[in-house]
Amino acid sequence: MMHRIELGPGADPDGFRQAVRGLIARSVPPQEVVWATQGSPDLFGEAIAADAPAVALPRAVGELANLVVCHRDPERYALLYTLIWRITHGERGLLEVASDPLVHRLDMMAKAVGRDLHKMHAFLRFRRVEAEDGERFIAWFEPDHFILEATASFFVGRFPGMRWSILTPIGSLHWNGQELAVGPAAERSQAPGSDDVEQGWLGYYQSAFHPARANPEAMRAEMPKKYWHNMAETQAIPDLLRSAPSRVRDMLEREAAMPIKRNPDKAVAAMSEQDPKTLAELNRIISEAGPLVPGATQAVLGEGPLGANVAFVGEQPGDQEDLQGRPFVGPAGQLLDRAMKEAGIDRSRVYVTNAVKHFKYELRGKKRIHQKPTAGEVKHYRWWLDKELALVRPRLIVALGATAVLALAGKPLPITRCRGPAEFQGRPGFITVHPSYLLRLPDETAKRQAYADFMRDLREIEAMVEKRAA
Repeated sequence: MMHRIELGPGADPDGFRQAVRGLIARSVPPQEVVWATQGSPDLFGEAIAADAPAVALPRAVGELANLVVCHRDPERYALLYTLIWRITHGERGLLEVASDPLVHRLDMMAKAVGRDLHKMHAFLRFRRVEAEDGERFIAWFEPDHFILEATASFFVGRFPGMRWSILTPIGSLHWNGQELAVGPAAERSQAPGSDDVEQGWLGYYQSAFHPARANPEAMRAEMPKKYWHNMAETQAIPDLLRSAPSRVRDMLEREAAMPIKRNPDKAVAAMSEQDPKTLAELNRIISEAGPLVPGATQAVLGEGPLGANVAFVGEQPGDQEDLQGRPFVGPAGQLLDRAMKEAGIDRSRVYVTNAVKHFKYELRGKKRIHQKPTAGEVKHYRWWLDKELALVRPRLIVALGATAVLALAGKPLPITRCRGPAEFQGRPGFITVHPSYLLRLPDETAKRQAYADFMRDLREIEAMVEKRAA
């Protein structure tokens, strides 16, 4: 007698588990079972009851089954039940026999689903929309397999404070911050095409792209083109690949040798004996002095007008700043520019510089990893910073982060307790976080709150400047 088992559409792990219990309890062999999904024609005998006790199986079998039931192969349930039947009938160690055709096929199916899950985690992009009930984030994704509900816990755990929806051709997920709802299939036209966050993300991607590691073949293998139209950064890939060879040549030409060991105290003492009368003279001394920290190709000088409304002081140049020779041109600088514009701060009246004038890094392979300057290194550069600010004469000095505070105040101060108006050796100042801190926050809710706090600081800074100008 044939037994027809009808399961839910897509992946139905709970229904499969209950069916297996009933079939094993009644000793129904695989060849007498027909597996169907809801809506399939009823061609065979009665459905089997599923109120039987659990089947004792190795943990690895359960883990394999949880992946395979998500596969699109219509034979997935039949293959899994055959595996379980053999394991419960004398082949307890079957999963360890990798050469067995059934085990091999199921293993390949599980790996395919695992790759699909990974791609959904990596390539799904939320876009912000304004709805009648407030802000919401919507994403469109086209999975290869029935993985939507299997991936739900990942996105709930990753974005618990956001209200979001994930739309796919096989179903949808909706999270309101407290409850998860599963909805029907959707169409791509129901998802937004872009939002105002994507330009910032695009700039970050372009600045982080390493031309020497560009491998189009490997990129397409890891990120197939079917995902490209959902991801903002892929818009930049063709131009980045075209410019990669010339960028690599530029990097090789500018690659700096590690600096010769020198005595920083003597170097600073020798420089301080000079008395530059202009910013140009000071910059010449800085450029000729050589780095007092390991690394760097060149000194990155301050930029902006004399008598600036505000002087923003950061920690040190980053990789992009070192390559381009200009301060705040990397991801943190782009974020600072955007925030200043939103706060109404006139960028043409702002001076930007760093406490340390050279990029300190550690070389790992071909990648230059940022290294935080020590208190001693900050002290060595302090002569330059004091002289620079005395020549620029800003109305207000803003310390961005702990290193800038140490350089300006001469001692470490906690940002959280001292954030706000301050005084640096008799000069009016303000303490806030460095923009790179906002970029490092992994949680979207925390990132939005930190950005709002940063904007509040910038508006207060603008108000202080206007008050001093009145």
